[in-house]
Amino acid sequence: MEPQLLYLTGVLALGIAAQWLAWRFRLPAILLLLLLGFAAGAVAHPDELIGRELLFSVVSLSVAVILFEGGLSLRFRELREAGGAVVRLVTVGAAVAWLLGTAAATWLLDFEWPMAALLGAILVVTGPTVIVPLLRHVRPVQRVGAVAKWEGIVNDPIGAVLAVLVFNTVAAEGPSQVVVATILGLLATMLVGLGIAAATGAALVWLLRRYQIPDFLQSAVFLVAVLVSFTASNMLARESGLVAVTALGILLANQRAVTIKHVVEFKENLRVLLISGLFIVLGSRLKLDDLTALGWPGAGFLLAVLAIRPLAVLAATVRTGLNWRERIFLSWLAPRGIVAAAVSSVFALELAALAGEGRLPPRVLAQAEQLVPIVFLVIVGTVTVYGLTAAPLARWLKLAQPNPQGVLFAGAGPAARAIAEAVQGQGFEVLLVDTNSRNLAAARMRGLPTIWANILSGYLREEMDLGSLGRLAAMTPNDVVNTMATQEFVEFFGRSGVYQLAPSAVETERRERIPHERIGRVLFAEDMTFTRLSGRVAAGAVVKTTSLSNEFNYEAFCAMYGPSAVVLFVVEETGRLRVAAAGERLAPKPGQKLISLVDPTDGNDKKPQMNAEERG
Repeated sequence: MEPQLLYLTGVLALGIAAQWLAWRFRLPAILLLLLLGFAAGAVAHPDELIGRELLFSVVSLSVAVILFEGGLSLRFRELREAGGAVVRLVTVGAAVAWLLGTAAATWLLDFEWPMAALLGAILVVTGPTVIVPLLRHVRPVQRVGAVAKWEGIVNDPIGAVLAVLVFNTVAAEGPSQVVVATILGLLATMLVGLGIAAATGAALVWLLRRYQIPDFLQSAVFLVAVLVSFTASNMLARESGLVAVTALGILLANQRAVTIKHVVEFKENLRVLLISGLFIVLGSRLKLDDLTALGWPGAGFLLAVLAIRPLAVLAATVRTGLNWRERIFLSWLAPRGIVAAAVSSVFALELAALAGEGRLPPRVLAQAEQLVPIVFLVIVGTVTVYGLTAAPLARWLKLAQPNPQGVLFAGAGPAARAIAEAVQGQGFEVLLVDTNSRNLAAARMRGLPTIWANILSGYLREEMDLGSLGRLAAMTPNDVVNTMATQEFVEFFGRSGVYQLAPSAVETERRERIPHERIGRVLFAEDMTFTRLSGRVAAGAVVKTTSLSNEFNYEAFCAMYGPSAVVLFVVEETGRLRVAAAGERLAPKPGQKLISLVDPTDGNDKKPQMNAEERG
């Protein structure tokens, strides 16, 4: 077997395995990817198998796709409450981080100021490759999450452009050339990047509005457009491609002329694959000895980078409307990612080329050779520190619920109200969404939070803070609406967290049946349709909460209430709310609680004394 084929297959397999393990054990995926990358480097070196030039071309194109996908996740409406904070963070905060990072590199690493300034500029970036997965893991409240996401994505091209400007000063031969190179470089980068983004975005929208791209080609056309824009922009102005693809993603995400949801889903899946492979490949280029060789100066610089972040955030967020808890959280969230690794690797190669031309002193060349190990040390250190501490900090600050247990109810009919009231009674967040004002009024009379809205509208996902909710229960009388609601919220809750009542069986009209693959997880029982559930509630069935014990276990519960009793939820001892889904085997244990639907007469003559919760 070809070694290149074996290597690339192994990289992708290891990358996806690391992503699964990170999800399974709730660990930062980037940390596992880097560790696997270091281990893979002991077996094979990518430069020898793939070739350095081809490798960095693939890395550059992959970074372009990742930044474009990050731009697609940015919505201008997120800036209504925190736009000022984002602008200050990517300007004032970036400047403070750069200046302090430069000073730290000069004092702690004994770098000459040009190399120190270049290192400081590279480390300005944070990046969507680590910020977005970390935010998905932490799940902070809406405002601070939007600020962190915007800063992490927008900072990437800013840091890359800043690094290019600094590099131009290193390559320039005189003070006058430094000034000219800096001004012209900045103007060229912004004009070229933004111009190509605007032209490409307008062309794609024009083609989609006129149905000139068939559905099966749209994702491929968008991908090629991103790669062409990135390459063309870089050919005209160095590193302007990062500006172009980020701006292109933002422009497409915020236009209203055409829908690009299917493209977004494709890019999200592609991003996971690219990140998984890139971190392992770049990590395998470095040996652990390269990191440990940095010694105490390297460790001191890493600590300085961690200390600089709070100073930069506090300086940038004065009078921005963010409260002290949000400012503290942002002060402890700046992991570096693939862009810092890629940019440092590219500049290391270019500095080596300058040294070959005799344009770098030996001392500066030695520092250039340390550039990549130092950046990877910062990546490993920041990902480890922030990845392991951000979630506990967010919980301590009451800014996040990493495993939210609340339920979003689509529909506020009598059955949904009774079930929601029982769930809320156990301390879980609930939210009922309906367009029927009578249902909502009845729900509010029972102390249930409600929203007048269509469950299929974008208002809920885009405007409301759903951070405390972890699953959807679609319980409207319309089977099609229930199914569409589960499809809409798959991205937010995951496929394991979207449920709907069983669709009504239409045996004589097979064409009206909803395809099985589009149905969410079925609530409660295969035959528990809206009609049947509503009929039982109308006939007097009630929702009860029952505590199980050694004396009154699940078998006793079934014997008391008979086969007509339907378990709806199980409240575990840990406080986790488990939904009773059709086809899922339930094995409630003593110490847990059952929220169930029982007929009013069941059990009355079998158990003379019921506990307080059952009487309620």
